[in-house]
Amino acid sequence: MKLTINPVNFDIAERLSKYIVKKTNRYNKILNNPGAEMEIRMTVVKPETNLNKQVTIRIIGNGAEMFAEKTCDTFEQSIDIALEAIDKQIEKLKDK
Repeated sequence: MKLTINPVNFDIAERLSKYIVKKTNRYNKILNNPGAEMEIRMTVVKPETNLNKQVTIRIIGNGAEMFAEKTCDTFEQSIDIALEAIDKQIEKLKDK
């Protein structure tokens, strides 16, 4: 699976990049499709507020497209919650 991380208007820390790779690595096994693509877009929406770290995850593969967008206090929280939403979408696809 091809993973693309797009931080918008900021440089991503190596620690955060490693965190994303660690959290998304299991999708290689779940999707079992070398042609699948995962794009993670990270944005700070309103810098003066608390809930301002927005993460958008899009996966294209296995004949389907999955999408989740979450905004939380930290990018790690946003990633975790968005991946939970992706997991639910994968389960629905498997049930069909």
